[in-house]
Amino acid sequence: MTDFFNEKAKDWDASEMRKALSSAIGSSILENVYLHDQMSVMDFGAGTGLISSQVAPMVKKIVAVDISEAMLNKLVSKPELHGKVEVVCQDIIHKSISEKFDLIMSAMAMHHVKDTTRLIQRFSEHLRPRGIIALADLDKEDGSFHPEGTEGIFHLGFKRNELQIILEKYGFSQIRFFTAHKVFKEGKNYPIFLVTATKN
Repeated sequence: MTDFFNEKAKDWDASEMRKALSSAIGSSILENVYLHDQMSVMDFGAGTGLISSQVAPMVKKIVAVDISEAMLNKLVSKPELHGKVEVVCQDIIHKSISEKFDLIMSAMAMHHVKDTTRLIQRFSEHLRPRGIIALADLDKEDGSFHPEGTEGIFHLGFKRNELQIILEKYGFSQIRFFTAHKVFKEGKNYPIFLVTATKN
């Protein structure tokens, strides 16, 4: 499995755009999802833990899932996450985790996964009944968000109505979309959505 983020991990957290984006997504999750101190959470595509860092103080534990060992190594080096976050370097599409969760959250990871339908199915399988998802990613865009030739990009964002259909197919209801943030780059505006939903 190729680690597209091996080199990027070193200075991932230094990007002002990335910090602003992660802060906005984290704030939107805190605002729109009821969190409590007995909650077990999966952070899918956790990266260096920019979202986990914001949610960890509010919940019991977080399992940070990513296929990039380099990114997860950066995450475990953060003192504020010690004792609260455990890491799993695994592709859950091909191999599930035995644990079930109260919340699965994800920030800007879905467009790196080829089979969105299978991913949503996996999320449903990894949730307890009445479990919640909180997924943030790009609204459909023209391909200019990432630099040309960026590896590991399978989707140029998502149409909200099409994502809603997939969520409904796998037993999610109370589906709500929010615009969590807007990224301005090179004269263009890229909205970032957060979708929350409950497993039936």
